[in-house]
Order: sequence, then structure tokens, then C-alpha cells
Amino acid sequence: MQHINLKITKKQKEFIDATESEVLFGGAAGGGKSFGQIVDSLIFALKYPHSRQLVLRRTFPELDKSLIRTSLSLYPKKLYSFNASSHTGKFKNGSTVDFGYCGNENDVYQYQSAEYDVIRFDELTHFTENQYIYLISRVRGANDFPKQIKSSTNPGGTGHTWVKKRFIDPAPPKKSFVGEDGIKRIFIPSMLDDNRFLTERDPSYKDRLLALPDRERRALLYGEWNIFEGQYFDEFNEKEHVIQPFEIPPHWRKYRTVDYGLDRLACLWIAISPDGVCYVYREYCESSLPISVAAEEITKRTPRGEDIYATLAPPDLFGRSQESGKSKAEIFSSHGVSFTKTSNDRECGWLAVKELLRLGCGGPRIRIFSFCRELIKCLPALQIDKLRPSDCANEPHEITHAPDALRGFAIYHTRPAERKVKSALKWSEDMWEDYLSADAEGKKYLKEKYGEIN
Repeated sequence: MQHINLKITKKQKEFIDATESEVLFGGAAGGGKSFGQIVDSLIFALKYPHSRQLVLRRTFPELDKSLIRTSLSLYPKKLYSFNASSHTGKFKNGSTVDFGYCGNENDVYQYQSAEYDVIRFDELTHFTENQYIYLISRVRGANDFPKQIKSSTNPGGTGHTWVKKRFIDPAPPKKSFVGEDGIKRIFIPSMLDDNRFLTERDPSYKDRLLALPDRERRALLYGEWNIFEGQYFDEFNEKEHVIQPFEIPPHWRKYRTVDYGLDRLACLWIAISPDGVCYVYREYCESSLPISVAAEEITKRTPRGEDIYATLAPPDLFGRSQESGKSKAEIFSSHGVSFTKTSNDRECGWLAVKELLRLGCGGPRIRIFSFCRELIKCLPALQIDKLRPSDCANEPHEITHAPDALRGFAIYHTRPAERKVKSALKWSEDMWEDYLSADAEGKKYLKEKYGEIN
């Protein structure tokens, strides 16, 4: 058998030897995470003939420039061949390694019928929790090979919050633990100083990390998980902002606030207490709903007799379609859900959300019921837009919908004096016809749309 001379660090060996069902490796930049994944994949493939592995990055360029190139330089050509069109590596003993990527949320479904012994996520915090949960269900098979999910990452990125909660918060580093779901996990930290191969060959790399701004330096050099680059709402604290549900008193003013697209409907129900604290007490988030079904679902989830003061929606829902001549707001109204237009000023809206989240002497001015999981998951995952630091990044788009609905409420609630009312206009016959045939909610909507009656 061909002899393979592999030089690895102590931490990389700990990662390779880890037997827990889910393993996270990394922390700081330069810790040798990706190389550890490729070496571990090689050892597993040779040890278990006909085994199957999947190695993942979020995008193909990242996959190609790091993992694929590293594997081609490391894996012995007498034992291994790579098919560039299918991105599949095959070993002489029948083992395979698929190199894949998930650019968007739905890309995970390309693995719907697949079975793998090991799935490897490189830069796990670039993935969403939904992607991870779905893909780990593909780890299965009738053979007796070990079944694992082995991931590597730095702090920061879209998935920072859920990765920290899943691997970092429950136990100290290098301590194996069993999560509430019964799955055994471990976090193995790796710092730059653990990777002597890099520090010896590029001694100035550490100086370049030291030159970074404080926030980035603490994440990339020291691997700190309590602060990371790019988080927009660093005010969010689950212990402060998430509470157990209680019965909302009927006299509290209640709103619904909506963000709608065919890709995702997000509707939040928010009540305001007499002391001015806002409570997100219900949410409904679903994809691929036509407007008629979306309106039906919103209505279905609003108990009969619950007095909704206004249902807020962004201006883009009020633009008329060239094909139908109607706006989405009009179609919603025809199905029983009439909207009040809120502002689409993103910067002011996000600042308004920050104001609600800010911990004053009496606590935050917004609290979220614990079963509103999408908002709780997505709000802290939003990142700063690199081109517009005062705005949130709009990617990955799947995490923006519930926060966008909250933004619409926040700017409406915190800046009531600046809401513009249309001046009185002379209504046309068509306007009058629409008004006279509308119910009370419809009349309210038409007044806001056309301006006060002249």
C-alpha cells in the first residue's frame, strides 16, 4: 500500500480523532481548519471502503479555491481521481467524496435522496440553521461505518448566533456534551498559534491580524464568539428580549405588520402595553402563498373578536401592477385584509428597531414571545451591509422577512408625528364607487390611499 506522509497539528489530530455525532473545529483565522477537514476526509475514505462523504461550502468559488484545490494537491493520484463536471472524487477502494455548495436556502433539496456517512461543513457560520438541520438528515445508511457531521468555522457570518448556541454556549471547549435533542457534540478550538506550519512559513500573518479593527481582531485572531464582525443588532439578547407567553389583555392596542412576497410571507402580531412596551405575541411565516391564501391565513390566525387597530404594510405593496392595474394591497383588501401604509425608510426603520431593543433603565421596549421562533432566529442573524453600514444586508434573503415586518411596525410606532396624511382631493366617480361598495375596513384603506374626501 502506498505510504502517505501527512503532517498535521495537535488540534487537527483532535478533530480527526473526535467521535461525537457533531463536531465543530476552529475559532480563529489560520488555525488549519480546512486542511484538517481534507486530511480527515482522506483518512476516512481509505479506512472505510465504499464510504460516502459530502464536503460543503456556501458558494462554488469558495469551494473551488480552497477545498477542491487542497484535495487535488494532497490526495495521491494513484488512489484518487476527480470528476470536475460532477465535483465528485473517487478512490480506488470505492469510497467517494462529493464537493457541493448551497448558494441559497433551497439548494439543500438537491441532496433529498442522498445518503452519506459523513457530511462536512466548511465555514459553518456561512450556512443557515435550516440548511444545516435539513442536510444532517442525509447522514444515514445501512452499513456500520461511523456517522458524523464534522464542521469547521470562524466566528461571524450569517449563522454565528445559531452555531454559538448549538456548540459554544452549552459546554466549555473540548468538553463533550449531550444536547437537549440527545445528540452528542463537541467544540474543538484552534488558534493561529496552534498552526505552527502557517506561523513558521508566514510569520507576518499574525501582525496583519493584529492590525485589524478591535471587533475583527477579537474574532479572527482570538476566536472570540461573544463578538463578531457584521452583526447589525448587537443589542439583541435572548435573555432580555424573549419571554414566556402570557394572555394579552383585550384593551391593549394591537397591530399586525406584514412583509409579503411569493417567496415568503411574514406577519407579526404586536400589542402595546399601557407603559409603552411592545410585545410580539404571534407570528406566521410561510413561503409560496398567493395573496388570497396569505390573506386567508392571516385572518384565520387572528381570533374572532380580537381588535386589530391597523395592519401595516410597506409602500411596495401599494404599487399598481401593469398587468392587472391593481396593487397587491388592493388584492389583499378584496380578501379581507386591508393595509395601512408604513414607511420604507430602511435606515430610520432599523434605527427604530434598535431603539426598541435598547436596554434602558426599565428594560427593553420590545419583548418577543418565545414561540415566535422565526423572528428570534432571524433578527440577531442580520448583518451590516458592507456598502451601506447604516443598513442591514439583504442577503441571505430568507432571513430578512420577519425583521422587515418588525421594521415597518417600529418606524410607524416610534415616529407617529412624521407620518404623512394625503391632502384632500377631489374624488373621481370610480373612487366613489369603490368607496361606497367597501366595508368599514375598506373605507378606511381607501381614505388613506386616495386622501380625505373633498
